[in-house]
Amino acid sequence: MFNWFKKKSPPPHGPDFSTIDSQSKAEKLCRQGQLEKLFLMPPEFGGQEIPGNTLFVPIGVADVKAGIDNNIIAPLVAEGKITSYTALPEYQGDSFIPIAIRIEASEPGHFTTTINIWGDALTRRD
Repeated sequence: MFNWFKKKSPPPHGPDFSTIDSQSKAEKLCRQGQLEKLFLMPPEFGGQEIPGNTLFVPIGVADVKAGIDNNIIAPLVAEGKITSYTALPEYQGDSFIPIAIRIEASEPGHFTTTINIWGDALTRRD
Protein backbone atom coordinates (compact mmCIF):
# COMPACT_ATOMS: atom_id res chain seq x y z
CA MET A 1 0.00 0.00 0.00
CA PHE A 2 2.48 2.66 1.15
CA ASN A 3 6.07 2.51 0.01
CA TRP A 4 7.34 5.08 2.51
CA PHE A 5 9.66 2.69 4.26
CA LYS A 6 10.87 0.93 1.17
CA LYS A 7 14.58 1.39 0.55
CA LYS A 8 15.29 3.46 -2.54
CA SER A 9 17.62 1.93 -5.10
CA PRO A 10 20.80 3.82 -5.98
CA PRO A 11 20.86 5.98 -9.11
CA PRO A 12 21.77 4.12 -12.31
CA HIS A 13 25.38 4.10 -13.45
CA GLY A 14 24.71 3.32 -17.08
CA PRO A 15 26.18 0.15 -18.56
CA ASP A 16 28.34 -2.03 -16.34
CA PHE A 17 31.72 -3.04 -17.76
CA SER A 18 33.21 -4.15 -14.43
CA THR A 19 33.61 -7.76 -15.62
CA ILE A 20 35.55 -6.72 -18.76
CA ASP A 21 38.96 -7.08 -17.12
CA SER A 22 41.20 -7.97 -20.04
CA GLN A 23 42.00 -6.86 -23.56
CA SER A 24 40.74 -10.15 -24.97
CA LYS A 25 37.31 -9.62 -23.36
CA ALA A 26 37.22 -6.04 -24.68
CA GLU A 27 38.21 -7.18 -28.19
CA LYS A 28 35.46 -9.82 -28.10
CA LEU A 29 32.83 -7.16 -27.26
CA CYS A 30 34.29 -5.02 -30.03
CA ARG A 31 33.86 -7.85 -32.54
CA GLN A 32 30.26 -8.27 -31.28
CA GLY A 33 29.58 -4.58 -31.93
CA GLN A 34 29.19 -3.55 -28.27
CA LEU A 35 32.48 -1.64 -28.03
CA GLU A 36 34.64 0.35 -30.45
CA LYS A 37 38.27 1.45 -30.60
CA LEU A 38 39.24 4.92 -29.49
CA PHE A 39 42.66 6.52 -29.90
CA LEU A 40 43.83 8.73 -27.03
CA MET A 41 46.05 10.71 -29.40
CA PRO A 42 44.07 10.79 -32.64
CA PRO A 43 45.79 9.94 -35.94
CA GLU A 44 45.10 13.52 -37.10
CA PHE A 45 47.41 14.71 -34.30
CA GLY A 46 50.09 12.08 -34.97
CA GLY A 47 48.68 9.26 -32.83
CA GLN A 48 49.38 5.67 -33.85
CA GLU A 49 47.40 2.45 -33.58
CA ILE A 50 49.50 0.98 -30.78
CA PRO A 51 48.33 -0.63 -27.50
CA GLY A 52 49.24 2.37 -25.32
CA ASN A 53 47.16 4.68 -27.53
CA THR A 54 44.15 2.39 -28.05
CA LEU A 55 41.15 1.98 -25.75
CA PHE A 56 37.87 0.15 -26.09
CA VAL A 57 34.75 2.19 -25.28
CA PRO A 58 30.98 1.88 -25.78
CA ILE A 59 29.69 2.70 -29.26
CA GLY A 60 29.42 6.46 -29.79
CA VAL A 61 32.11 7.56 -27.33
CA ALA A 62 34.77 7.68 -30.07
CA ASP A 63 32.51 10.06 -32.04
CA VAL A 64 32.14 12.31 -28.99
CA LYS A 65 35.91 12.46 -28.54
CA ALA A 66 36.45 13.02 -32.28
CA GLY A 67 34.00 15.92 -32.14
CA ILE A 68 35.99 17.53 -29.32
CA ASP A 69 39.30 16.88 -31.09
CA ASN A 70 38.15 18.15 -34.50
CA ASN A 71 35.82 20.99 -33.49
CA ILE A 72 37.57 22.41 -30.42
CA ILE A 73 41.18 21.22 -30.19
CA ALA A 74 42.13 21.44 -33.90
CA PRO A 75 40.96 25.07 -34.26
CA LEU A 76 42.83 26.03 -31.07
CA VAL A 77 45.98 24.44 -32.52
CA ALA A 78 45.47 26.22 -35.85
CA GLU A 79 45.11 29.55 -34.03
CA GLY A 80 48.27 28.90 -32.00
CA LYS A 81 46.34 28.96 -28.74
CA ILE A 82 47.51 25.50 -27.62
CA THR A 83 50.57 23.37 -28.28
CA SER A 84 50.18 20.59 -25.67
CA TYR A 85 47.52 17.85 -25.68
CA THR A 86 46.79 14.87 -23.43
CA ALA A 87 43.87 12.50 -23.10
CA LEU A 88 43.96 10.47 -19.89
CA PRO A 89 41.66 7.51 -19.23
CA GLU A 90 40.30 6.82 -15.75
CA TYR A 91 39.39 3.31 -14.65
CA GLN A 92 37.22 1.74 -11.99
CA GLY A 93 38.14 -1.52 -10.31
CA ASP A 94 39.76 -4.06 -12.62
CA SER A 95 37.79 -3.03 -15.70
CA PHE A 96 39.64 -2.63 -18.98
CA ILE A 97 36.98 -0.10 -20.11
CA PRO A 98 37.59 3.46 -18.89
CA ILE A 99 34.86 5.16 -16.87
CA ALA A 100 35.99 8.57 -18.14
CA ILE A 101 38.52 10.28 -20.41
CA ARG A 102 39.93 13.65 -19.39
CA ILE A 103 41.16 15.83 -22.26
CA GLU A 104 43.58 18.66 -21.52
CA ALA A 105 45.08 21.09 -24.01
CA SER A 106 47.36 23.96 -23.02
CA GLU A 107 50.31 26.26 -23.73
CA PRO A 108 49.70 29.12 -23.93
CA GLY A 109 45.91 28.76 -23.50
CA HIS A 110 44.02 26.10 -21.59
CA PHE A 111 41.09 23.79 -22.36
CA THR A 112 39.89 20.88 -20.23
CA THR A 113 36.90 18.59 -20.52
CA THR A 114 35.94 15.12 -19.35
CA ILE A 115 33.94 12.50 -21.21
CA ASN A 116 32.10 10.48 -18.56
CA ILE A 117 31.39 7.00 -19.88
CA TRP A 118 30.04 4.66 -17.19
CA GLY A 119 30.20 3.74 -13.51
CA ASP A 120 31.05 6.30 -10.84
CA ALA A 121 31.90 8.89 -13.48
CA LEU A 122 28.19 9.25 -14.31
CA THR A 123 27.30 10.39 -10.78
CA ARG A 124 29.91 13.14 -10.45
CA ARG A 125 29.03 16.76 -10.08
CA ASP A 126 31.89 18.68 -11.72
